[in-house]
Amino acid sequence: MLHQKYSHLERVEDLMPVSFQILRFKLVSHRRRAARRGEYTQAPVEEVALKDGRPTPEEEAARREGVERLARALEQLGERCRKLFRMKLEGRTFAEIQGLMEAGSINTVYTWDFRCRQQLLELLGGSWEGI
Repeated sequence: MLHQKYSHLERVEDLMPVSFQILRFKLVSHRRRAARRGEYTQAPVEEVALKDGRPTPEEEAARREGVERLARALEQLGERCRKLFRMKLEGRTFAEIQGLMEAGSINTVYTWDFRCRQQLLELLGGSWEGI
């Protein structure tokens, strides 16, 4: 490689500055690569606290209370609203719901859906928070 790339250098002493220049380029390249990878800003693995995937007891209790509130509110809705929500949760489209509930038009189903969601929101206290 030296004979091909640096054939213009005739003495061994002339290779010394070139070798230091190559070394400088290699060091700068290594530091740039390390900085790009974030090796200088990484925290040791032993010091990083990993989050447990499970919810905290407070989060679990809040979720359980929200589900209970939602279940109580759904029980207070009329039969049509409960049936509409059940079909939506099953993944049915509004067109399918229209056929199954024998609605006159799809806009009727949209109206039922809007009114049922409004009723549910009122029964939940006017806020979707905590559900």
